[in-house]
Amino acid sequence: MTEPDHSFAAAAQGDLRSSKRNASGPFARRRRLSWRLRKSVLELGERTLVMGVVNVTPDSFSDGGRFLEPERAVEQALRLMQEGASVVDFGAESTRPGSHAGDVRQATVSAAEEMDRLLPPLEMLLRERPDVIVSIDTYKAETARAALRAGADIINDVSGFQWDSAMPQVCAEAQCGVVLMHTRGKPDEWLHQQPLIPASIGTLVWDGLAHSLQRAIQAGMAEEAVVLDPGYGFGKRMGENFALLLQQEKLLELERPLLVGLSRKSFLRWAMEARLGREVRSEASMEAASIAGLTAAVLSGASIVRVHSVRAAVEAVALADVLLDAAEPA
Repeated sequence: MTEPDHSFAAAAQGDLRSSKRNASGPFARRRRLSWRLRKSVLELGERTLVMGVVNVTPDSFSDGGRFLEPERAVEQALRLMQEGASVVDFGAESTRPGSHAGDVRQATVSAAEEMDRLLPPLEMLLRERPDVIVSIDTYKAETARAALRAGADIINDVSGFQWDSAMPQVCAEAQCGVVLMHTRGKPDEWLHQQPLIPASIGTLVWDGLAHSLQRAIQAGMAEEAVVLDPGYGFGKRMGENFALLLQQEKLLELERPLLVGLSRKSFLRWAMEARLGREVRSEASMEAASIAGLTAAVLSGASIVRVHSVRAAVEAVALADVLLDAAEPA
């Protein structure tokens, strides 16, 4: 049984009292911006788009091993598209972010092994559905280059161009879309990092994302090709993520769309257990927490949500978009 611990409430306070909201209503006003990809352009901001996750890994925290076979990965990708995903995101290495229980570890996957997992389902999916927009979750330039050659549209780099110096040039040459995530340190460091000051988390993430965006532009990428991700759980422990969520609107000042990945993150379970005073382990409970988190993120300015369960997310963001529309000035 988990003992009640409401420390996350204090950690989440941040600058809540001084947080600026738009005069038009209680929610963030995201701009309507274009995301330029290799073969198309996605218009963001009018409605929230959903990115569906397909992990071709044996050890991902929520669905490891389920889609390791190429045929099953393609079936899952097609299912997510049918449920309303605008983008399918393939990942072949688990980073297992954020834990207070001591289970953070870096899965060491070579580029060769990553490509062995990624390329067969990617090529199979694009043969069957050449119109699908595919994102590849990798921080390795060699993997990115091979996936782009095979037809991927987007590189989703959890390191924000920090862990492989060749990645910016690879993406610039391919003229692909990118997602640049804020990450503080590497997975094997997260458990031992010093706590963050809640009130400064928004500024810390803003600075990191601004640096990643500048690296992309210096490499020759168009600003319109970049989407930014605050990196929930990546170097932010438990309640620090709620402080970031309260300050997420600040990141809109970077004038690029925001993608958020809150789906099934461990800090959501931790918060529920702390609030309820009992263990929360069921898949249904985690999905409910994920929906609550992504709805809050959309109302705080996110244009894209990255999720494992697409159908429920599509329905949730539809309602969030109605609220955003209602808050717009006449």
